[in-house]
Amino acid sequence: MADGLHIPTRPDRLTRDDLVVVIPALNESLRIREVVAGALGECPRVIVIDDGSDDGTAERVADLPVTVLRHEVRLGKGASLRDGFAAALAMGARAIVTMDGDGQHLARDIPRLLAAANRHPGHVVIGARLHRRSQQPLHRRLANEFADWGIAWGTGYGVADSQSGQRLYPAAVAALAEVPGEDFVFEAQILISAAQQLGTRCVSVPIESRYQTVHGDEQFRPSHFKPLRDFSRITSHIVAGVFRRGGIPAVFRSIRANPALIDDDERLGVLEPGRDPISALDDAAR
Repeated sequence: MADGLHIPTRPDRLTRDDLVVVIPALNESLRIREVVAGALGECPRVIVIDDGSDDGTAERVADLPVTVLRHEVRLGKGASLRDGFAAALAMGARAIVTMDGDGQHLARDIPRLLAAANRHPGHVVIGARLHRRSQQPLHRRLANEFADWGIAWGTGYGVADSQSGQRLYPAAVAALAEVPGEDFVFEAQILISAAQQLGTRCVSVPIESRYQTVHGDEQFRPSHFKPLRDFSRITSHIVAGVFRRGGIPAVFRSIRANPALIDDDERLGVLEPGRDPISALDDAAR
């Protein structure tokens, strides 16, 4: 748990050549080529996992210098990430960057995640959707805040935007065996497993939210994430784990002592318990 967070000896600095970008994709023909081309501009090694798409997703990137893994039937995001991690580690990755295939993540944020990883070696770096967050649909924003609170009970520390799919994982975290949970539960559980097994915590780097707006020109396919269904699965998974482990008062104290860590480039902040991330960033900018 976070009370015993491991502070690793500073390793050699990561470079773009140490990274592999992993992109799970399910019916992403609308934006996948743009996403992959952007990732290649920031990192020479990219893996796309086509999770049983039936819209020609894989064909859209067939001529690009990437590795494409294909599931013949849909296995879910958890299975896609597991397969992508295994392939990236086999390539010798020292860290793995994940991006969704729907275009909501910007490849130009990868250098910022990399810089934060070098400032915080051993941490999972989350691209937290804190800039222009007002564009995020209200139900998604409220659900994400609820998820942050819930996941803190599994990790023992605060997390800003625990549901973001744009992350940088140290190789040791990506190599964790037997991380339970499928679909979106996997992304929550790997943070919990890393905290409990390795003493790893997260640092969040603010990025912009990209969502389709009424007057916007950009088109995005409907999200595969269903808040009621998926947050129910995530919450029940975490609550069951908390009660199995016991020690609820100790977990609460750990969360209070370890609020969310936010690295806004050169402005490093710690989010106070109960503090709104946007207000904290505004104060740091003054």
